[in-house]
Amino acid sequence: MIGAVRKHWRIALLVVIVAISAVVLVAPQFGPDDPAVEGGEQVADTGPTNLQFGLELSGGTRVRAPLAGLTAEDATVDPGQEPEVESALADELGINSRNVNVEAGDADGEGTIEITTDGVNREEFVAALGVVDEDFDLGIDESDVRQGVTEDTVDEAVTVIDDKIQRSPFAAGDVRKSTSSTGEQFVVVEVPGQDRETVIDLIEDRGFVEVYAHHPTDSGYENATAIQPDAIQGVGQPEDEPPYGPHVDITLNEEGAQGFSETMRETGFTQEGYGAACAWDQNPDDPGYCLLTVVDGEVVYAAGLSEDLAASVESGEYVDSRTFVMTGESIDDVRTLRVNLLAGETPAPLDIESGTQYYLQPSLAENFKLYSVLTGFISMLAVSGVVAARYGRPRVAAPMILTASAEVFVLLGFAAAVGYPLDLAAIAGFIAVVGTGVDDLIIIADEILQEGDVSTGRVFESRFRKAFWVIGAAAATTIIAMSPLAFLSLGDLTGFALFTIVGVLIGVFVTRPAYGDLLRLLLTR
Repeated sequence: MIGAVRKHWRIALLVVIVAISAVVLVAPQFGPDDPAVEGGEQVADTGPTNLQFGLELSGGTRVRAPLAGLTAEDATVDPGQEPEVESALADELGINSRNVNVEAGDADGEGTIEITTDGVNREEFVAALGVVDEDFDLGIDESDVRQGVTEDTVDEAVTVIDDKIQRSPFAAGDVRKSTSSTGEQFVVVEVPGQDRETVIDLIEDRGFVEVYAHHPTDSGYENATAIQPDAIQGVGQPEDEPPYGPHVDITLNEEGAQGFSETMRETGFTQEGYGAACAWDQNPDDPGYCLLTVVDGEVVYAAGLSEDLAASVESGEYVDSRTFVMTGESIDDVRTLRVNLLAGETPAPLDIESGTQYYLQPSLAENFKLYSVLTGFISMLAVSGVVAARYGRPRVAAPMILTASAEVFVLLGFAAAVGYPLDLAAIAGFIAVVGTGVDDLIIIADEILQEGDVSTGRVFESRFRKAFWVIGAAAATTIIAMSPLAFLSLGDLTGFALFTIVGVLIGVFVTRPAYGDLLRLLLTR
């Protein structure tokens, strides 16, 4: 037995890889993470296998949009001067300094100045740069200013939005960067099983969360920052329990708790009877003392400071407990608030209106899935019929069909192992693999059988080696041709190219050698 395995180790390797693929395809421990997530919602069921499906085979929403902003390139900014330039530009444009990013360049002036907001147009940006240039000699003219943000900002946005998707109640989706033929960069968000409104509501806000102490003064009402994102150490699960209603518990770090305590005392929230007197909903012009939860500059909730918390802050005990409750109008609002707190702020807003949106009904996607299976089955039947008609010898045709089927099965195992969401382009790649694979197997069979029966193993090896050189060269050509499609962020073509390349590699290193061993076992004496 051991000797036979050693002699026909290529066949044994194929059997082992097929067995591993079967385990990866069906074993629960290799499937997606537990679909149960906070709030009781679930990720869409993947069915009896661990295969995951993209929008075209599961339904859902795709949003493709650029990031709003402007960038001035080839700026001359000395290292260490960035904060001053950011502050000067922010003041000139009347925007928050966190919406201005300055990167110092080298001696040739390759720095960048970036505005990450949709509230400034190109003319205003150029005018502001002209004013600031008088103090800092930035060396920028109007031709250096372009629409859009830097590549680093796009990469960071992809990371943050992906984190938001993974932390959301549906917790299934894909976020990537895409580049057009003109060089414009887009963020592409795909979420299976969800409608457009749900997805856009999650991703269109930048997610900068602050808590302000809104309080009366002699000159009117003012806002003092009570809690910022960098003051938060931990975030609990969304809950809808009395006495707060929909809320999420957060834990402040020590510095954040001290800052919150000082702000509460300085603004008068800890004075007896003041902190709990918030009438924002009834009279926002004269609401009293209110803690405002603000997301991207918009008040999403207002509440007073409870008497117990006020007493804890006044006595200094709060610095030890450091807990705070953020509330919302509904449990969905609280879930979104929690996602923003955990994922952080998107570096620039998505320009949804300048992008494209796509939604496919899950029922239609199920039809696509069925038709994809039928297409694959028909293609295998067609190939099998052609092979059987050509050779008419079960010893040659049967191993060929079996090997081609094993190749597709291993490719499915690869898709399940890496968690790639299969779409129609990927299915086209599978069909291409069937075609190129059988073509290579025909080359092997023809080379071996062209001069009559094979009498010895030495003759077989000589003929097989010639055939293998041919299919190896063809595989290299295919990989080179497909590589740009696989690695240049060309959207739907990526899946087709990726599975074609992986299928060719599996064929060259596993299935073609195994087919050769099968033929030698069946044809030589």
